[in-house]
Amino acid sequence: MSTAADPTARPAPDRAARTGRDPARTARRIRLLLAAAIVAAAFNLRPAVTSLGPLLERVRDGLGMSATVAGLLTAVPSLCFALFGLAAPALARRIGPAAVVTAGMGAVTAGLAARALAGSTAVFLLLSAVALAGIAVSNVLMPVIVKRYFPDRVGPLIGLYSMALSAGTAVAAAVAVPLTAAVGGSWRAGLGVWAGAAAVGLALWLAVLAAGRDRGAGPRPAPSPGTAAGEPGGERTLRILRSPTAWALAVFFGLQSTGAYATMGWLPQIYQDAGISAGESGVLLAVTMAISVPVSFVLPSLAAARGDQRLFVVLLGGCGLAGYLGLAFAPAGAPWLWAALAGLSNCCFPLAITMIGLRARSAAGVAKLSAFAQSLGYLISIPGPVLVGALYQGTGSWYAPVGLLAALLVPQIGVGLLAGRARQIEDEV
Repeated sequence: MSTAADPTARPAPDRAARTGRDPARTARRIRLLLAAAIVAAAFNLRPAVTSLGPLLERVRDGLGMSATVAGLLTAVPSLCFALFGLAAPALARRIGPAAVVTAGMGAVTAGLAARALAGSTAVFLLLSAVALAGIAVSNVLMPVIVKRYFPDRVGPLIGLYSMALSAGTAVAAAVAVPLTAAVGGSWRAGLGVWAGAAAVGLALWLAVLAAGRDRGAGPRPAPSPGTAAGEPGGERTLRILRSPTAWALAVFFGLQSTGAYATMGWLPQIYQDAGISAGESGVLLAVTMAISVPVSFVLPSLAAARGDQRLFVVLLGGCGLAGYLGLAFAPAGAPWLWAALAGLSNCCFPLAITMIGLRARSAAGVAKLSAFAQSLGYLISIPGPVLVGALYQGTGSWYAPVGLLAALLVPQIGVGLLAGRARQIEDEV
């Protein structure tokens, strides 16, 4: 793997002596900078999607977008995450994971800024895909960055990453409308402002690369058994398709994504059909998203501290079953409780990311596993929210759609029990 602009490079002793720097202190500073860059990137991995939903009607009016194309927009994120995510490991081998994430943040910044100026639906879709491509490669490589540069702190760093991602998701959804009003009421300004947040993340990653060019700075990747983290070709020799754990993780990731995207897309409508006001329905959706912020911070550390993660798979799946049953039979009976339980169920995402980081010994293995599990998982998740909408339209009630989501939790728990076992994919292939 290329080490150009790699923040892990260690200086030659004579150069360190000439510059008068303390290599250990400088290394700690670079680790802090890298941790801050991870958090900033994570915060920007969902606003491109969640800031659009509340403003979609205005975007449709402004661009003359048909309802069919607007529906297509809901499937584009998962499709882009799947397709572009597959390219991340090869790019990381060529130029290094930190450089790829930096390029990804550049794509997010440019895509969000440019799509706000789009004059047609086709251009808007194309520029959205640019931003989503940057998100896709960052999605895949974040667990790799953590495994490679913080092998002794996988749980806490995945926790920070997951918490920041959840916070970005919730904040973008909650403030999209009031923020648009504050910047003049134009949907273009309301969407474009998120490019500024992405630019902050880009600046931090550029600083990480600049620090990597200074041979007086940076932590070195810890050696791992088997294939070394930076060993060229190590990732390519790993036959991921032969690993039962990899397949289980991919299906688990896909099923949890199905539930999460269906919840984000349809929960307000479920509540409104039960007689709850639109305003309160929006607040309940925000509760669902917000509850995952602190849990996403704590859960990865707890999960990483155990030999396996099967207990958490069952607990979160049980929360989802209880929440969906409540939404199906008495949505207005205890709406806040159902929202909280649905939010806890959605915390299977940080659990899945944690398991990806733990199920391989080396960063090369994590890269392969992350690309496989997330890309296949996002493909699996695409039909779910669409099928929920079709069942709702066909039956006129929420029993069948919510029942489907509850039923999908059974195989989710099953494959999660397989994925959560204490083993590494290198032993299976």
